[in-house]
Amino acid sequence: MFLSTQSLSNLFAQLGLADDELSIKRFISQHSLASGTHLYQASFWNPSQAQFIREAIYEDADWAEVIDQLDVMLRKA
Repeated sequence: MFLSTQSLSNLFAQLGLADDELSIKRFISQHSLASGTHLYQASFWNPSQAQFIREAIYEDADWAEVIDQLDVMLRKA
């Protein structure tokens, strides 16, 4: 069985964002997603971040699971 080796911290680092626990919590508390908005469509991403997220989801890449986790967290904020 294959388990994803990616974490939320790794995702934030990949996106060029601060990846420590406090910074991640702050990001999630300061951003949210409206119903019907895909994560990659959020206005707070720059074009390369949005493209990375969109491609990772489309390709069902190793990042997809942690991206889904972030999506859920931003909808609860």
